[in-house]
Amino acid sequence: RAHTKRVSACVISPDGKFIISASHDKTCKIWDAVTGIERATLSGHTNGVRSCEISLDGKFIVSTSQDNTCKIWDAATGTERISLKGHTDWVTACAISSSGDFVVSASNDKTCKIWNTATGTLRATLKHTNWVRDCKISPNGDFVVSASFDNTCKIWDSTTGTIRATLKHTDWVEACAISPDGKFVVTASKDNTCKIWDTSTGMALATLKHNNWAKACAISPDGKFIV
Repeated sequence: RAHTKRVSACVISPDGKFIISASHDKTCKIWDAVTGIERATLSGHTNGVRSCEISLDGKFIVSTSQDNTCKIWDAATGTERISLKGHTDWVTACAISSSGDFVVSASNDKTCKIWNTATGTLRATLKHTNWVRDCKISPNGDFVVSASFDNTCKIWDSTTGTIRATLKHTDWVEACAISPDGKFVVTASKDNTCKIWDTSTGMALATLKHNNWAKACAISPDGKFIV
């Protein structure tokens, strides 16, 4: 059965066999990628679902919601494993570490939070001074990147939660992406640019200019080009 309100996000499983969709109807749905048949509806949020991600092994799903929570679901059964509670405003984005050991959530409460996926325990709170719109985890799980409407992107140590670098734009930062080797970050901003940053030094390597708001960014799997 189709969603009953607009779909806010979707993601494809690593093996390409199923798709997850997130909707303002307060649910996520799991779909068979070959047949298009609905496999499960993930019900439990009490407000619109903003984003969803699938673990690298395809075993669990994470969803973020306007109900101020992030939820972890079993991908095989569609049952809720854990509800991550601690944000005080909409949770707008999430990322899952490649090991599956921890999740990062980004919120309009001006923070990112790092959570243990097995226990739901809060490991760290990462603070901005305005809404946080996006978050990513490095391929080796060593650091976290967050993009905020405070005009910055920050690089954080994933173990200690301390800031490694602050990357500055002149307007809201909407999105971020980390290269496959973890050596550079790309940010997209309302200042009409994307920027490429060295993750070890925090130095800007290049500025990519648009003639209007840059809303999203991505890096190719081989790290050779940016969209």
